[in-house]
Amino acid sequence: MGLFDFFKKDKETPAQQASLDAGLEKTKTNFFDQLSKAVVGKSTVDEAVLDDLEGLLVHADVGIETTVKVIDRIEARVARDKYVSTSELDRILREEIVALLEDNNSGSTAVLDSAGSTGQPYVIMVVGVNGVGKTTTIGKLAHRFHSAGKKVVLGAADTFRAAAVDQLIIWGQRVGVPVVSHGMNTDPASVAYDAVRKGVELGADVVIIDTAGRLHNKVNLMNELSKIKRVMQKVLPDAPHEVLLVLDGSTGQNAFLQAKEFTKATEVTALAITKLDGTARGGVVIGISDQFSIPVRYIGVGEKMTDLQLFDRNTYVNSLFKKK
Repeated sequence: MGLFDFFKKDKETPAQQASLDAGLEKTKTNFFDQLSKAVVGKSTVDEAVLDDLEGLLVHADVGIETTVKVIDRIEARVARDKYVSTSELDRILREEIVALLEDNNSGSTAVLDSAGSTGQPYVIMVVGVNGVGKTTTIGKLAHRFHSAGKKVVLGAADTFRAAAVDQLIIWGQRVGVPVVSHGMNTDPASVAYDAVRKGVELGADVVIIDTAGRLHNKVNLMNELSKIKRVMQKVLPDAPHEVLLVLDGSTGQNAFLQAKEFTKATEVTALAITKLDGTARGGVVIGISDQFSIPVRYIGVGEKMTDLQLFDRNTYVNSLFKKK
């Protein structure tokens, strides 16, 4: 069984479903209250309704380019079916958003199915600016793996911020997994090297490497991340197997800008979008997935360790459209 095979059977519990519903409450309340006002007194989806819908999607931080795609898809259906009632708009919008996420492979574990089957650790390098919840996401991810019976090793390679090193050590203690740390102001690549080596020695299933969250100089960031990769490859030639970019969903368009800069600086292969429970901007998940063609792997919908959830596009969209 591969490292991530348990995710296929790992349906969220009723408590986790409730957390997802609660986490998206601000987004759906804001969006659907406004959508209801836009269609009141109208029986069909016409140009005026689509104009209002376009504005609502942009306001929910779906992003202009992605919003245009969604509207174009709905316009095509209206033209094909000749008549679409406003009562059908929720269903059509839900179907088109799911299709858009599917196009970008968001929520798919297909790329992870063979992970862990080689007998070597699956190495995840985590990137993202300070304040997005990067280290907390690593702790919650470690908890998820550890709870599934997987051996986990953490590497505290964000050595430019003392709080990051200390925070990861605390998470390691809470979860019950070893943390490789050289302290503050040490060489991040050296920490990553030792973490991967320890993962191999312990027969770990997964090694998760925290990295510095600075983005003030893209060239320096690129050089630093490239060095970390090269050094890890001295232990495992194909490491890292995943570069996970953590974004704060509550920052809306700023999350788009961070994604743009990090995808220029390094090859990002998956996304984790955090803090969706504190924002009405949950549409950012849809827009970022679409615009960067990078699968969303995880979403954060609360403070509890179990509130980092494996992203499932159908579950997410169904929760987004769930009426009270």
